[in-house]
Amino acid sequence: MAAITPTRPYHIIIFGATGFTGQFVVEEVARCAAESTDSFSLKWAVAGRSRQRLEEVMKRAAGRLSMPELSTDIEVIVADVSIEESLAIMCQQGVVILNCVGPYRFHGEPVVKACIENGAHYVDICGEPQFLERMQLQYHTKALDRGVYVIGSCGFDSIPADLGMLYTQKQFKGTLTGVESFLNISSGTEGSCGHDATWQSAVYGFADSGSLRQLRKKFGHNPLPVVGARIRKRGFVFYSKELEQYAIPFMGSDPSVVKRTQRFLYEEEQQSPVQYNAYVGVGGLFSVVKLFCGGLLFWFMVKFSLGRKLLTTFPSIFSFGLFTKAGPTMKQIEDTAFTLTFLGEGYSEGTEPSQGPPNTKICTQVVGAEPGYVATVTAMVQAAVTVLDELHSLPRRGGVYTPGAAFYKTSLIDRLHNHSIKFSVRSYQ
Repeated sequence: MAAITPTRPYHIIIFGATGFTGQFVVEEVARCAAESTDSFSLKWAVAGRSRQRLEEVMKRAAGRLSMPELSTDIEVIVADVSIEESLAIMCQQGVVILNCVGPYRFHGEPVVKACIENGAHYVDICGEPQFLERMQLQYHTKALDRGVYVIGSCGFDSIPADLGMLYTQKQFKGTLTGVESFLNISSGTEGSCGHDATWQSAVYGFADSGSLRQLRKKFGHNPLPVVGARIRKRGFVFYSKELEQYAIPFMGSDPSVVKRTQRFLYEEEQQSPVQYNAYVGVGGLFSVVKLFCGGLLFWFMVKFSLGRKLLTTFPSIFSFGLFTKAGPTMKQIEDTAFTLTFLGEGYSEGTEPSQGPPNTKICTQVVGAEPGYVATVTAMVQAAVTVLDELHSLPRRGGVYTPGAAFYKTSLIDRLHNHSIKFSVRSYQ
């Protein structure tokens, strides 16, 4: 585990601990710290704008986990994204900052900047491609020069997809050339929903999608080579035999993150790049009709400031209950789980990809508990612990990376497998 000093007394600081997701991160870090030994004791603190609210969060966590010491022994740090000095003081005290303050397009950059300037590694759970890619463009060289790692999208977006791809590549015997992933979320009688903060990120992200295209041009990347047969793109709505329901392209950050990792592996490790398409199940015909009507309304409203105001003010109405200001209930969280299935194709050992169509297939799965909060906080905390324990295995000596690029030489997949996010090979042909 990375050493701490009197001037940097904490391994982990949770910034935004009073937020909906931040409170789950607090409990997960507390459980992780309880598992550590005396020789490698995990020291941590919480941070946010309100000392009173932070203390209330710690009291609730102490009660829920039956750990009364949490309400008295864990340090509370007051820090605000709008006050640069407070962020600097926070970052000077921690080895790794877990940033739970979103939407990141509005609140993330000051934290990234403060971490780099003050020598703290940075981990977030952002699912906003524009923010993630802009941070790479603007801060990669600065982070590299300062020896700081900035690792975004370490939640459900996009560790299961990104590390699931790495797992599939490692298990494939030969040259893997194309992968399709299919996400299925199952829930109990009360259904499932997400918190308003995620909805806000989606609203502003889609409203500013044109800026993402302009941002990507600034990288000046050449297209990655297509190895073997080109995988086909499915339609906007199609019936998936794999999921046994209708599906649509996945609109989150997974495709962006996975493709950035594939570029890193191609350019830095000379690995053969893998094509990738991501899809998500939406249910039966009624769900498709509801999605189509809601999608048209959403696309129209995000174009105007009044529409965005209505969308963010009344998330439950315009998302048909999929997102609410209160977020999911504990019952909904307990009854929800996800399965992410990867269908890969390629060429067996000794076969050149130029010699005809793919001749080998593989099916892998990543399975876990409720994705938005349980799987997300598990992934985030284990990513942070991996930074602490295996810093020597991360690329170069710092920089801005995707989870796959940062952790491809570490034991993160094994850590996740031991903490309820399971990776497995389902079939091989």
